Amino acid sequence: MQAARVWTLSDGHAGNLRQAAALAGALGLEAHDWQLDARMPWRLAAPRVLPGAREAFGATFAHALAQPPQLAIGCGRQGALATRLAGAAGARTVQILDPRIDPHHWDLVVAPGHDGLRGDNVLTLLGSLHPVDDAWLATARDAHPALGALPGPRTALLLGGPSRHVEFDLAAFERLAATLLPRITAEGGSLLATVSRRTPLDVVTALRARAADLPGMCWTGPGDGANPYAGLLAWADRIVCSADSVNMLSEASATRVPVFVAEPEGVRGRPRRFIDALLARGRVRTLDAALAPFDVEPLRETARIATLVRERLDLRD
Repeated sequence: MQAARVWTLSDGHAGNLRQAAALAGALGLEAHDWQLDARMPWRLAAPRVLPGAREAFGATFAHALAQPPQLAIGCGRQGALATRLAGAAGARTVQILDPRIDPHHWDLVVAPGHDGLRGDNVLTLLGSLHPVDDAWLATARDAHPALGALPGPRTALLLGGPSRHVEFDLAAFERLAATLLPRITAEGGSLLATVSRRTPLDVVTALRARAADLPGMCWTGPGDGANPYAGLLAWADRIVCSADSVNMLSEASATRVPVFVAEPEGVRGRPRRFIDALLARGRVRTLDAALAPFDVEPLRETARIATLVRERLDLRD
């Protein structure tokens, strides 16, 4: 297969884009990235194919379908519609995440096990796809050498925000901080903290205040420069995460250091099943004041899924 004949298709949202790109990268394929926005009424119907759906993403994409890729990788509902169109034009297709319709519309569907989707063409994984592996971590260390000079142990703190499955507000952050920060102070280590777009403003403000007297760094938005997230994962001696993000926990669990989750008991629904699986596997532990180190086996699901995709679709280099 020629690398130039691969498309990744998504709505451009960071989580969807990252998963599609991660699978293409793990397959060793250079991909043309399409970030698409379906027009009405196809947007609401996606990934169902309504009459005229070939024009759903505009003339440029419709024209490109005349020369479809050999492999189309979609993620999310908009990506699923685009991947179906590519498949109808002759591409082999992989859809990432449960499309909420019959998975047999694609050659393969890659879905997290906690979604409960099953089928003879469904590949399940624990968590989400991402690029984090030893090579990625080594590159991140090289890109952020200053973090490696901070006193250890270095604790990476990854904060998300509230979702329909979990509340994460100022009170939750204060409980997390009261458990974590005294330990860092007593050890003489460093705090490497970062927030997400979903982190509430009052939590960001409280984080800045709490982190001011600790060695390390605190990234709270573009005003602080480029996000050093990759460097935090790469240089951490341990990682502490809020419990709201499957993607964040998946990437933290792909490192070779202990991961602690703040208040996992407060999570509901499918993400709770994912966290329970990580806890049962021994890959993460619930955050407590001891922060006792433990042996870990990095969770590297992306490489495993890429191997299965290559085998199932008989992809050739």
